[in-house]
Formats: sequence, C-alpha cells, structure tokens
Amino acid sequence: MSTEPIPLRAGDPVDQTTFTAIRQHLVLHSCKWDPQVGDIQTLARFSLIMPAPQWRQISALAEQLADELMTAEAELLTRPDLHRALALPRGIRAVLKHAGHSVPTPAAARVLRFDFHWTDQGWKISEVNSDVPGGYCEASDLPRLMVPHYAGTQVAGDPGAELTGAIASRTLAGLPAGLLVAPGYMEDRQVLSYLYKQLTGRGIECVWISAASLHWLDGFAWTQIGEKKIQLGSIVRFYQAEWLRARRVPQLFVSGKTPVCNPGFAALTESKRLPIVLGFLKCRMPTWSQLLPETRDPRRVNWKHDPGWLVKSALCNTGDTVAIRSLSSVRQWARVKRAVFWQPRNWIAQRRFNAVAIPSPAGDIYPCIGVYTIDGKTAGIYGRFSHRPLIDYTAVDVAVLIETQETQS
Repeated sequence: MSTEPIPLRAGDPVDQTTFTAIRQHLVLHSCKWDPQVGDIQTLARFSLIMPAPQWRQISALAEQLADELMTAEAELLTRPDLHRALALPRGIRAVLKHAGHSVPTPAAARVLRFDFHWTDQGWKISEVNSDVPGGYCEASDLPRLMVPHYAGTQVAGDPGAELTGAIASRTLAGLPAGLLVAPGYMEDRQVLSYLYKQLTGRGIECVWISAASLHWLDGFAWTQIGEKKIQLGSIVRFYQAEWLRARRVPQLFVSGKTPVCNPGFAALTESKRLPIVLGFLKCRMPTWSQLLPETRDPRRVNWKHDPGWLVKSALCNTGDTVAIRSLSSVRQWARVKRAVFWQPRNWIAQRRFNAVAIPSPAGDIYPCIGVYTIDGKTAGIYGRFSHRPLIDYTAVDVAVLIETQETQS
C-alpha cells in the first residue's frame, strides 16, 4: 500500500459570475455543447492542482506507455491470428488480414489518451483511448480559462493546438482536411467542430464528410460535394473504427496514401482485450504491465462472485459497459452476466484497484487524469471526476493545473 500523500488537491471554486462567463465561453466559442447532462452539471467550478514533480512523473510514464503501445501495435499488424482474440469486428479483421504485406495508412497524427487514477498503490491506469480519444476543448480551453484564478499554477499543455498543428503539418499541400464523424452523435460532432475551428485558424480548409461519401483513387481520398469532386489532403476521424464498414473503406486502415488521424488500425490497441494477447508477442511492455491491473478472459476467473473483479466490453467507450457488482443494480448485474455468458470473447475481467477519493468543494471525488500523447510526446491533461469509483458519461469535467516550480521550493 502506498504511503505517499495524494498528489492532487482541489482548489477553491471560482465565484459564480466568473464561472458563468467561463461556461458561456466554452459553449459559444469552444463547441462545448453539453455542459449539462440531465440534472448534472458536467463542468466543475474548481480546479484540481498537481505538483510539478508528479506531472513530470506521469508525463514520463505516459510517453513510455505510448512507446510500448506503438511497438505492440506494429507487431499486431503482422499477427492476424490474434485479431479475433481482440474481439475486432469481422470486417476489420478481413481488411487487416494481409496487413503484414501492405503499407499501413500514414498517420496525420497519432493521438492517445491514458487514463490515470491515484490508488492505494500509487498511479494506475484503467485503459488507453487509442482509437478516437476526445476531450480537447475540456483539456485545452477549460484549463486556460481557469488558470488566471489560481496563483502559482500553469496549464499542463494544449492538446487541441498540438494535435491540429501536427495534422496541419502533414495535410497534403493545398488540399482540405476531411472531417469524418458518425451522423447523429452530437457529442462526437462537437469534438470535430472544435478541431475544425483550430484547423481553419491555421489556414487549413476543412470539409465535412461521411464514410459513404469517401472515394479512393490510387490510394488518395476524394469526396464529392454537389457536382464538385474534392481531393482530401488528410482525414480527421472521430468515427469509431468498430462502427465503420471497414471493407468499404479499407484505405482508412491500410494501403491509403492520404494521412488519417488516427488510422483505423488503431482498433488493434483500442481493444481492452489487448493484455490477453501480449504473451503471444515478441515485444515486451513493462510499463504497461506495471500500471494496468491484471486483465483476464472472463471465463478464466470467478468475477461473478469475487468483488475484486470488474468486467467491461472489449470495445468499451466512455465507461458505458464497465460493470462493478457493488455499484450495479440487481437488474443491471443480471443483464451483464447474460451478455458475458453469451459473448465471453467480447469481454474482459479486470482486477479492481482501490481508487483514493480526495476532498473537494463538491465533496469527496474520484479523479481520472487523462494524459494525452501526440506522436509519442505528452501534450496535456483531460480531467474528470465522479463521486463513485467509476468514470462514465456522467463524470464531471475539471481543469487540472500544475503548480509552478516556485511553489515547490
């Protein structure tokens, strides 16, 4: 058990007038269209503050995790025999079947987000968002607006600017970026709308595209708007890989020449079943093994009766399928047991860690520190918290600020 002090503290809340102005700015200028879910205010009036040494520590850990993950992903591209064990949809498996003999589609940028939690054993991660991580407005603009109200602090980074800078530098010269989003999902549209503003601010023209409107010629992506055919200089994807009809857009995965952020083969490392196949790879992931709790096929452990385990689906998003018996109703738990019984290959059991609550103006909270890496380098923090040890769609967004070196002396 860790005896270290909790490496986070909650600052005092900003006054209501200031908070209202920050909230309005995020809604009107930063595409934060969901500051409230039902009766839940999803923006915190206070910030979380982290000492600079702790930020350097998890920043270094995140970069090590990213390096190990990219090495594993490159090997997995050559191991189609393992793709079914990752619970990848059949269409993706078909596209990647001969990936070892194809050239992976180039990345316009490669962005990952590792979710860190402070536990009674120090820092642990619950997962990596390797496919289409979001949260850029909340990780870039919210801290920037809060930091003037907390003396002796600074922002951890600006992932929105870092990401769009990388995309802009790799977009084929003179051509627009195509923004690919699943129709009907406002929370996804707002992420790309934020990146749209950032990219156009850098002089990159952007066009909205759908998977059905994508066409390919000699590996290059095109779309059609009215009678006009437009070649795309890059594709920015916020459309989950498992939702794509991969056989209709294989160039999003392999053999494409138009850079994509992130390429579709990111699904290989998005799968929560990744730890189950690591023993079959030549590469080693010591940092990953140190920080990620033990992960097993649910058929191999007694998760139904042992409260030390949780279950989640292999392609879980926003914590929507994470199931903890003590936090589930009888009906919810019964539904999960049926789902795992019928499709155990699509689930994992993960050893629970004991997350540590910290006091805050909102009461005791369980923070999640989402650390971005872009092309292997740390870029900032997406902070969220919940009042129970489970981060899901109801979690509250919170600015995470870093104490300046002067406050440590």
